[in-house]
Amino acid sequence: MAEAGNAGVVVRQVAVLGATGSIGSSTLDVIARHPDRLRASVLAAGRRVDALLALCREHRPDHAVVADATAYAALRDGLRDAGLPTRAHCGGEALQALVAGEACDTVVAAIVGAAGLPSTLAAARAGKRLLLANKESLVLAGDLLTRAAREGGARVVPIDSEHNAIFQCLGAGNSGLARIVLTASGGPFRGRTRASLATVTPAEAVRHPKWSMGPKISVDSATLMNKGLEVIEAHHLFGLPGERIGVLVHPQSLVHSLVEFVDGSTLAQLGLPDMRTALAVGLGWPERIASGVAGLDLLQHGRLDFEAPDLDAFPCLALAYQALAAGGTAPAVLNAANEVAVSSFLQGRTPFLGIPALVENCLAALPATADPDLETLLAADAAAREYAQRRVAAGAFA
Repeated sequence: MAEAGNAGVVVRQVAVLGATGSIGSSTLDVIARHPDRLRASVLAAGRRVDALLALCREHRPDHAVVADATAYAALRDGLRDAGLPTRAHCGGEALQALVAGEACDTVVAAIVGAAGLPSTLAAARAGKRLLLANKESLVLAGDLLTRAAREGGARVVPIDSEHNAIFQCLGAGNSGLARIVLTASGGPFRGRTRASLATVTPAEAVRHPKWSMGPKISVDSATLMNKGLEVIEAHHLFGLPGERIGVLVHPQSLVHSLVEFVDGSTLAQLGLPDMRTALAVGLGWPERIASGVAGLDLLQHGRLDFEAPDLDAFPCLALAYQALAAGGTAPAVLNAANEVAVSSFLQGRTPFLGIPALVENCLAALPATADPDLETLLAADAAAREYAQRRVAAGAFA
């Protein structure tokens, strides 16, 4: 890391992977608030060259990377025409080399899907501070990633608000930890019966009562699969078995998670639902830095409600616990089958209740392989997708 000349302050060199997405935007907002201690040194995106070039003009990184090789020439020429010294790169190998090398000391892993796994693993093996916002890295390959971080000496800071809340509550360590409780908004169908969900439409499922999110994560919120994936993530991040990881529905979404200790104490982290808080924690830890998020006025927000999740109406949460207990390749199968099922639902080819039915069928048809390596995990992912797609094509949703 470079030294700032005026006060000897360490300036973190931050690689933002998924820079043109919502988490990337929030990250760059926090970085811009602290030019004396944070700098975006690497910006990476998929194929949105114009958006990436705009960010390069604003933040002037040393390196810019596009995943799509066909977009490389446009990135290179755009940087040259803008008179920027930023070097253009393309492809996964180039990105992995950058995050593992001296171009950065901190990596914000926000590439969506399994595509983000190789660069996340590279950062972990290189011992970087890893701000983890890529769910699939932990769901698909949690054991491999945590082992790589441990052996490489990486500091992993989760950026999901729930896991970041737990990270904050455990600031002094895991001593005396009894269990953790993740909170869930309940999604757009909170309080609905299973029977009433049979005819819901994609338009209804993506209409979250609090946030505007992408269609896939919105449907995952509606089925509670998103919370199930977070249970699996929590297991890997904090080393607890599934039976010590609880879920409470909290519609106000102000309490982000709770931590219970053996002495009867419970700590909770509260705040407005804004990703910049978690990102500021990750970028500044163990110090606190301004995020741009206002404090929480409890008098204004009023009551806080909690209720148990309805596993009959929303069985995806129970299926995630089942996959976690099975271990091995089961979480990879769960994740892949869910992605196919949600895509099919959004296309109008699968009913809403067909999502958990397809996932359950895939878990039953593809038994877990224990202690898998990365190749085995990726093969299980592919097999689950192929099996689920055949079930959808046949109209077999159970």
